[in-house]
Amino acid sequence: MTGSPPVGVGLIGFGYAGRTFHAPLITSLSELALASICTTRPREAEAACPGARIVTSPDALLADPAVELVVIATPNARHAPLALQAIAAGKAVLVEKPFALDRAEAAAVLAAGAAAGVPVAAFQNRRFDSDFLTVRAALAEGAIGPVRHFESHFDRFRPQVRDRWREHDVPGAGVWYDLGPHLIDQTLQLFGSPRTVTAQMAGMRPGAQTDDWFHAVLAYDGLRVVLHASMLVAGGVPRFIAHGDGGSLVKAGADRQEAQLLSGQPPGEGDWGRDPDPLRLWDADGERPPRPALSGDQRQIYRQMAAAVRGDAPSPTSSAEILEVMAVLDAGRRSAREGVTVPLDPPA
Repeated sequence: MTGSPPVGVGLIGFGYAGRTFHAPLITSLSELALASICTTRPREAEAACPGARIVTSPDALLADPAVELVVIATPNARHAPLALQAIAAGKAVLVEKPFALDRAEAAAVLAAGAAAGVPVAAFQNRRFDSDFLTVRAALAEGAIGPVRHFESHFDRFRPQVRDRWREHDVPGAGVWYDLGPHLIDQTLQLFGSPRTVTAQMAGMRPGAQTDDWFHAVLAYDGLRVVLHASMLVAGGVPRFIAHGDGGSLVKAGADRQEAQLLSGQPPGEGDWGRDPDPLRLWDADGERPPRPALSGDQRQIYRQMAAAVRGDAPSPTSSAEILEVMAVLDAGRRSAREGVTVPLDPPA
């Protein structure tokens, strides 16, 4: 992409995801230019991104010739309809997770993108978290031998139900849709597609309108993966735990990039993405020397997307990867609803 002009980006949605993640990551990169924002919060967007054109309808954003890439950061039920509208306008598309409400809806979006010849991707920014990168590197090196048990937790302490769409009884709400796609995508990156999914979901807090707790077990040959999230965990639990034939590992601390973004730290500056919490390992002789954590950098997904728009690289998330995540999401919802273990078809 050397010498190429910045990719013009249109951001639809300026709620938590658009304001906290997308706008700062986009504006931190020379490969991108935030051309337009579609939002119902125009004053907030103007103050945060004074160089962007602010509009209040997707049609106005999609009509902007400066917009080459559309980023969709709206409530989840609007992801697929807006992605189809953007593709019809000839724009590349990057969709917040979950990519769609189910696998069939996702497949329709991907088919439309392929027919139009435009890159389409899911915003799997947590592939570039320090905690995940550190664990992935250790497992790839065989630090604990073949893995037999793996746990991935995304727990928080938010005992009060908030008045926001993610916690209302609406399509696409709840923590399975919110945090499940991250944990599922990371698991698929490590181990591929599971054979079965068994899940439970519940609203544990007083007044909960949708799931704020889930526990899912993904079964592989010789391996079980536990994915867990709760809004009632004070003090936290380890982010990752893995047990293998040669030992165990624990990554306690979580990636800091979200906290850094919330504090107003510009991406790429200072100690951006650095993780002070080391990886701890044990074997039959006891605890081994800890490993320093790798640094994270969620800007990488935007760098990859900019290269895809310019035709210099594939989409950062393939169609097969998107559909596999959606298949596990669908299976988890069915398992929790019907109280059954759901088999998954082998990936194509």
